[in-house]
Amino acid sequence: MSIIRPFKGIRPRKDLASSIAALPYDVYSSSEARSIVQAQPMSFLKIDRAETLLPEGTSPYAPEVYETARRTLDGMIADGSFIQDESDCFYIYALTMDGRTQTGLVACASVDDYLDNVILKHENTLAAKEEDRIRHVDACSAQTGPIFLAYRPCRRLHDILEHVMQEASLYDFTCDDGIRHQVWKIAEPGCIAEISRIFRDIPHLYIADGHHRAASAVKVALKRRARDARYSGSEEYNYFLSVLFSSDELKIYDYNRVITDRSGCTFDGFPVNIKDGFQTEQMGAQPYRPVRKGEFGVYFRKNWYRMTAAPSLFTGDPVKDLDVSVLQDHILDAGFGIKEPKSDPRIRFIGGIRGPKALEEAADETDGVAFAMYPTSMEELLAVADAGLLMPPKSTWFEPKLRSGLFIHRF
Repeated sequence: MSIIRPFKGIRPRKDLASSIAALPYDVYSSSEARSIVQAQPMSFLKIDRAETLLPEGTSPYAPEVYETARRTLDGMIADGSFIQDESDCFYIYALTMDGRTQTGLVACASVDDYLDNVILKHENTLAAKEEDRIRHVDACSAQTGPIFLAYRPCRRLHDILEHVMQEASLYDFTCDDGIRHQVWKIAEPGCIAEISRIFRDIPHLYIADGHHRAASAVKVALKRRARDARYSGSEEYNYFLSVLFSSDELKIYDYNRVITDRSGCTFDGFPVNIKDGFQTEQMGAQPYRPVRKGEFGVYFRKNWYRMTAAPSLFTGDPVKDLDVSVLQDHILDAGFGIKEPKSDPRIRFIGGIRGPKALEEAADETDGVAFAMYPTSMEELLAVADAGLLMPPKSTWFEPKLRSGLFIHRF
């Protein structure tokens, strides 16, 4: 049983929505965020990355950064840049990219569902990244970046959302990257109650993206509980901002690898066991993107190769059978000695949305080797989470990214 509830959303004034909406805070470096805020003064990055409003060189983790975020949010609410709905609502958030639309329900998910594994995870989190968002959420008393959740397809819910989307939207704008963003409000009490009932029959929700934001929201809630003498469980801090999508509408892109130090290997000896479980074929200078599971594109010294894993390498284990695991276990570890990809400086991760050119450039810079992956599927993600297991680092890259600043949940 999954618990979601409506909330009194704080959201941009209609004429400012496209100027405020921003990509997630962790997409940018501090210098990139600063440049964007200078060029786009209304960007929500000035709240999500408030060091952009402080002198250059200010640590992103300095106490004044979080205080500046709170003051800036309060100021934008006070001056009317943000408005708040008077009643509890759900919202619909549809994103269209390259002709494909994914439609999400904006709601607050339960901290207890997270703790009780009703909300399932597929990645570990890093304490340092958690701590930053814990301080941000705590200082602002608000969740400003939604957690990207998935659920298995539900026809009744799909029909309800489709019906609401026949009405006039709150927002409808297209960003410079060509992605269209549309938002509708669900305020009718009967509709809200029906959607809540539907989710009570859904056994699990899945974190698709935003593991650190989710973990941070939960830890802030636990801190608030510990110091709240009147804690009842109904307080707003016990719920965190989420956008929930049907899993069949989501697309995972490839998350590729570049080895930037070959330790003196030549391709003939790379990897040392390339003939043991893999078949390799030279493809020429044109980029090769894998077309099926078990295939890898390999770029080395201006040439592309197709590398195919033998069926014997797949054993039925939901984690070990991921292409990213096959590459890690049989090539990166066995051939290069890369045992901890999350921390090894010899490996870089490049989202497939950037295309093969980015892989070529990264490999050519260091006379390295690039690996183009076949994307992890949503069914693979769900299977790993259902089994209570975790994927290797950088297994999934979701597009389009949810914009921050369109919805704020304050507590």
